[in-house]
Amino acid sequence: MFRRELQSATAAAAGLGVLLSCGLAVADDDHGQKTATPIKHVIILIGENWTFDGMFATYQPKNNKQSVANLLSRGIVTASGDPGPHHAKSWQYQINQPYPATYFIDALQTAGKTLYEQGPATPSFPPPNTAYVPMAPGPLSQGQGPFDSSVPDSLLPTIEPSLEVSDLGLLRTGASGLSMFTTDTRVPNATKLPNGSFPSTSATRPYDSYVGDMVHRLFHMWQQSDCDVSHATADNPSGCLNDLYPFVGVARNDGSGSNSMAFLNMQKGDAPVFKRLADKYTLNDNYHQPIMGGTAVQHQMIGTADDVFWETFQGASAPPGASVANPNPKTTTDARSRPTRPGQTAPTSRSPELHRSWRISPVCRGIRRRTAMPATST
Repeated sequence: MFRRELQSATAAAAGLGVLLSCGLAVADDDHGQKTATPIKHVIILIGENWTFDGMFATYQPKNNKQSVANLLSRGIVTASGDPGPHHAKSWQYQINQPYPATYFIDALQTAGKTLYEQGPATPSFPPPNTAYVPMAPGPLSQGQGPFDSSVPDSLLPTIEPSLEVSDLGLLRTGASGLSMFTTDTRVPNATKLPNGSFPSTSATRPYDSYVGDMVHRLFHMWQQSDCDVSHATADNPSGCLNDLYPFVGVARNDGSGSNSMAFLNMQKGDAPVFKRLADKYTLNDNYHQPIMGGTAVQHQMIGTADDVFWETFQGASAPPGASVANPNPKTTTDARSRPTRPGQTAPTSRSPELHRSWRISPVCRGIRRRTAMPATST
């Protein structure tokens, strides 16, 4: 699910405390262990739904002898957030019809692709969407902030213990004033954005705003990445073009629009906690999430570096059929199939791609799951 932009930073700091409480060594205590390098501890910050380019898009190292690979250094955007001289590197496409009858992960297996145009020309670059963004503050039953006056101030520290007391008021701000699953008109010129990366924050969508959800399922994310070995180069050995991000979400009708193309601008004060950490520690600008998919599977990979297979659990010898994602079902009525091809109807469930068969330690039970963000080292 989406998280408010400001909470992405503060929650990441909370993620550090979570990991330490689950058994990792405190950074000030090396337990007498010798290390082969000056690095004694790796601190993993846990966030969700923000890529490195989305968070550190315009970050510049404090030391001018250092460099970082991001949207700014590659000329995709300028420090002000405007399109840069190489903005075309972020251009996105839509797949031409007819769509393939079976699952695909690269456009070479399709009828081709067409570049999005700036609206109102067609095909227009999809606008950002208010998927799962609250229209107004609400009660606890809303399941997420921002909260209205029915939630007392005394309860806010319990709801979000990672926030400083002075920041708890942020749990009451950031609603969109717009209906869910509509164009996010808080973004200036939302329906006429140039194709490619665009600023997430503005005077009409400030940094404390809740922003829309985006695609985070295994099969769909592979399609978004548009990978084939024929595209591989020394600079891009994966062969992934990463040029179908809005299209896959729009085609499966999940309300994500172009949300994945928005970026925060540290040059204008966005993501200050992450900037401070990057200034102080080593920033890994070549870290990628371990596996395509949602939050839980990222924790699994960070903790075990391996797949988890299904074992008989509480009498079940296999995962529930309705929770198995199958891009190429054997029949069109197979209840286990999941919409994965462009043009299909949006799924009705958000079950994780993988199911865990272990029990969470009581110390860690109740921890909110977040996708891994880049690690820092000390």
